[in-house]
Amino acid sequence: MHSVELSSLVEKNQVSLKEIVHESGVEAKKCYQCGKCSGGCPVAFAMDNTPREIMRFLQLSMVDEALKSHTIWLCASCQTCSERCPQEVDIAKVMESLRIIAKQKGFINEKKIDLFHELFLKSVESNGRVHELGLILGSNILGLQPLKDAGYGLPMFAKGKISPLPHRIKDNGEVKKIFDNVRKRGGKV
Repeated sequence: MHSVELSSLVEKNQVSLKEIVHESGVEAKKCYQCGKCSGGCPVAFAMDNTPREIMRFLQLSMVDEALKSHTIWLCASCQTCSERCPQEVDIAKVMESLRIIAKQKGFINEKKIDLFHELFLKSVESNGRVHELGLILGSNILGLQPLKDAGYGLPMFAKGKISPLPHRIKDNGEVKKIFDNVRKRGGKV
């Protein structure tokens, strides 16, 4: 009885595992668990599972555990893990793919980080670059913390670090083409 349940769990997760491989182009089985990715990760101290553990979840077909982990949302996409990997496993790409799939499946553990990503991309699409003040205000207001960074605003404005109005690049057409191309390929921005 238990072997049937276990095998059905593995079969169910194989579909998701294939989805992750398709999305990322990375085979988790290449990872031999040396731990260099986790040792170099600047955000590992805040993660519930290290990058090595996420890769192990995938190797063991424990896809839901990986998708529900806070780690995939805390990943800074700095590429340190991918650069350090002796097997050339692009772990940062796996983390990105896991975030995409987790969002599609409704496993969003870090809603404020997801909101920040969405607002960041909207700002870049609109202006060709990020409008910091709009990003901060939008993130705080929609994240239900409207006064969170209020003490930093005036000093940053006085030093010219933030602008009340967005600076737009001269020709935003190329940036818009990138976003259109992502949408044509089925991506969501």
